Amino acid sequence: MKSVHERALDAAGLRDPQLRSDYERCRLVNADHGKTYYLSALLLPADRRPHVYALYAFARTADEFVDDLVEPDPAGLVRWGDEALAALRGGPTDDPIVRATAHTVRELGLDVSLFEDFLAAMRQDIDTTRYETFDDLRGYMWGSAAVIGLMMLPVLGPLDERAREHAIALGEAFQLANFIRDVGEDLQRGRVYLPMADLHRFGVTVDHLRAGAVTANVQALLQFQIARTRELYRFAAEGVALVRPESRPCLRTAIRLYGGILDEVERAGYQVLTGRVSVPNRTRAAVALPALARAVSARRESARWHAAPAGA
Repeated sequence: MKSVHERALDAAGLRDPQLRSDYERCRLVNADHGKTYYLSALLLPADRRPHVYALYAFARTADEFVDDLVEPDPAGLVRWGDEALAALRGGPTDDPIVRATAHTVRELGLDVSLFEDFLAAMRQDIDTTRYETFDDLRGYMWGSAAVIGLMMLPVLGPLDERAREHAIALGEAFQLANFIRDVGEDLQRGRVYLPMADLHRFGVTVDHLRAGAVTANVQALLQFQIARTRELYRFAAEGVALVRPESRPCLRTAIRLYGGILDEVERAGYQVLTGRVSVPNRTRAAVALPALARAVSARRESARWHAAPAGA
């Protein structure tokens, strides 16, 4: 009997053994490193899931070159990125993750320029360690986050051109939640993603952050960042109705679970300087299980709609 993952490959029309193996490699990367995204993707129709896994694995692979705390490899990022872009444009590659991503690009009709912008942002991490203003940070987030939202749009099935601006906002919200959660880890990499103007506004220096104590000023700074991020989540959530009904449970679940990082930061007393918070598994289950029932119902309704004769 085939597993649910094998059935998803079947549903996506993937018959070639090598390509099936490539997508399975991507799925395992997603399952190991992006549990919230992975759980949310399981709520999508089966034929969409392999494409999510490929996009996640591509982004994760690039990110690891510059974010690995033990052995970062900036030169490796440049080399891998150039080879990956050539493959996305139709060239050969031996990299299973890039092969799967190239297939996804063709199947979904994705613009390779989105990947160019993403890789440019990853390269920016090599030598850019500070952002003076929020507008400066948003320039970086266009490549690191907004384009990911746009890559995902064909998977979700946009029903209105306005879905684009909400997808961009959701990518930014996910990224800002990461920045808030990972202040301590990013300091170990020599980077600060909280805008310098915001630090100055609240009387916080980078040395204060390195000291690891959540002072009243540091707490006020983080509260400000959380409020900004929640506003982006609010706007992003307004776009859920602009994608296909069978994609909405996935999107709502991702927003709730990833937005839950902000709740966990608050519960931890804003201590993100010396450790990393995460959404507990019990919370993930409490959100995902009801969403699964809604996802199944939405898929059935969609199937009935497609099967109905014209004018019915």
